[in-house]
Amino acid sequence: MKYMLMINSAATEPEPGAFPAEGCEVSDWMAYDKAVKEAGIFVAGNSLADLTTATTVRVGPGGERTVTDGPFAETREVLGGYYVIDVPDLDVALDWAARCPGARGGGSIVVRPVAEF
Repeated sequence: MKYMLMINSAATEPEPGAFPAEGCEVSDWMAYDKAVKEAGIFVAGNSLADLTTATTVRVGPGGERTVTDGPFAETREVLGGYYVIDVPDLDVALDWAARCPGARGGGSIVVRPVAEF
């Protein structure tokens, strides 16, 4: 079963050498990425560009399109990237989420099943 691990980091500037969540070094991310791939569960994954590059599109009831700079969600976390993994069940997906460096330092990992049609 495929699960998306959405990596949310605190909406603050990381400390020098930390990426993207506090307490996470680039080497932590490289090790996690390698472990996911070596386990044979990696389907897809990417880090997202800085939040300031985001654009939001909304379509009204009459079909009119509104485009604005940035996401203006009232949240203290920002989506920084994601992994899609293929594992047997939710418990295994939660184990991998807990191992992700983004779960540390004020960050969180949202785990959602991927709907396959």
